[in-house]
Amino acid sequence: MGTAIRTRIIKIGNSQGIRIPKVLLEQSCIDSDREVEIEVEGDRLIVRAAPKIRVGWDEAFAAMAQRQDDILLDDVSTTNWDQVEWEW
Repeated sequence: MGTAIRTRIIKIGNSQGIRIPKVLLEQSCIDSDREVEIEVEGDRLIVRAAPKIRVGWDEAFAAMAQRQDDILLDDVSTTNWDQVEWEW
């Protein structure tokens, strides 16, 4: 296991929290402005960096376009208003 540091639970407004020392954040590669997930496992709290949302989507969409697999699956049905009244 890594470094273990003893700390206390502190009151933060109506909630409670812990201060995470910089050395532990550095060892875990969690930036101070990054969202985290907290999970209970038995008598332990596990804190980990939350996965970044939509990582790799740009590459996936580019690959879809190359394969010409980026067409709409639903038929687009327009109304008379769409065809006559709408101005682009």
